[in-house]
Amino acid sequence: MISHCISTHNNLPYLKLAIQSVRENSYYKDAPFIIHAENCNDGTNEWLKENGGKYNLEFYIDKNEIPLGIGGGMNFCANKVKTKYVNFLHSDFYVSKDWDLKLLEVHKKHGGKSWIFSQRIQPNIFNELPRPGTLIVPIDEFGGYYDSFNQEYFLEYAQALSESNDFEISLGEGVSGLILKEDWDYIGGNDPLFAPASWDDKDIFLRCLLKDFKLVLTTTSVVWHFGARGSHRLEENEGKTSQRQIEAERKNSQKWLTKWNQFPTFNQNGMIKKDNMSILDSYKGKYK
Repeated sequence: MISHCISTHNNLPYLKLAIQSVRENSYYKDAPFIIHAENCNDGTNEWLKENGGKYNLEFYIDKNEIPLGIGGGMNFCANKVKTKYVNFLHSDFYVSKDWDLKLLEVHKKHGGKSWIFSQRIQPNIFNELPRPGTLIVPIDEFGGYYDSFNQEYFLEYAQALSESNDFEISLGEGVSGLILKEDWDYIGGNDPLFAPASWDDKDIFLRCLLKDFKLVLTTTSVVWHFGARGSHRLEENEGKTSQRQIEAERKNSQKWLTKWNQFPTFNQNGMIKKDNMSILDSYKGKYK
């Protein structure tokens, strides 16, 4: 019914936790699980070969001179999916009990042309303010790194949080969520224009909204997010964002402007808005 998908690049310690949590905590423990490992030289490839059978993984080791990046990796994985639903995860997620079932229950309520996302709990790595859909906690609350993360405490906390909250937010969260495979194909996936990272999530969410999709975040499904470790590379850059990410954000903001004619605007939830006439005029069905 559901295929889980992760695209990763040199993020092995967190990838191990993500895979372990999906197999141990999901409702559908034997669901197909597709991993795309791109340009890894940190032991990821070797680990997948040694442990792919243990975790029942369908994995692909990819080398690209021009990286697909995380959005292109999502496209790669989705093209391998044979189930009704595709469920995207970051390689630095740790999922709570039955998170997948709760996403599915919300999707069934809304039906087709909807994309359902989990509530996130995230350590305050970037000195962030609280925001809808993401609970920001002190770094030492659950442990901000793979080797200090308190799995048992998180699972207890996530279950209590899920049981005490049951509401929805109109919000999409990048590189994640449950969607019908046919709907993903209808939207056309992520635009390769924005490879390897940044602004591709805004682009696909806007295209979804322009085609009258619902983007729904539910508080009943909870995941831990270590905080963009796979793109910002904090562990190897003394806590600073990687140069690759900085350059991608700078370049892709200009690519966005070329594609859509103006920078996006957002609602009170931080969700991109479609009600801008210059964007609507530029769209006119020409973008996939």
